[in-house]
Amino acid sequence: MELPVEFTFECELADPLFIPGGPYGTRVVAPASGGTVRGERLRGELVGGGGDWILIGADGWARIDVRIHIATDDGALLYMSYGGVLEMNDAVMAAVLERGRETGFGEQYFWSTPRIETGDERYAWATQTVFLARGRITGNGVAYEVYRAP
Repeated sequence: MELPVEFTFECELADPLFIPGGPYGTRVVAPASGGTVRGERLRGELVGGGGDWILIGADGWARIDVRIHIATDDGALLYMSYGGVLEMNDAVMAAVLERGRETGFGEQYFWSTPRIETGDERYAWATQTVFLARGRITGNGVAYEVYRAP
């Protein structure tokens, strides 16, 4: 079964802070500094605070914890959070450490499960949907294709 892409989004990230050698691994904090959401039913800009809180374990995998805010083109405000995993392979490490480098969707395992919250009735469908997203590293952040489960 092929899942439909509900929307795409790109998140620009400020320079990350690395906190190495902790008891659970290396912590990375990357504040969100902007971005866009583009889809047929959901379009907008990333606003306010938010960012990526990442834990890179001894197994070479990152566990991501992301929280962002979306101001839609029609005036709604949405909160989106997601967890997931990212394979910290050579291509990812090079892109993370050297700004301007990118990875393609197939170059690493990078999947998450976004959840959207809002009180705006126009987006009730998004609060009642299971999403699955695949990601990639961009020159200044991350990009996702977000799929809607049927």
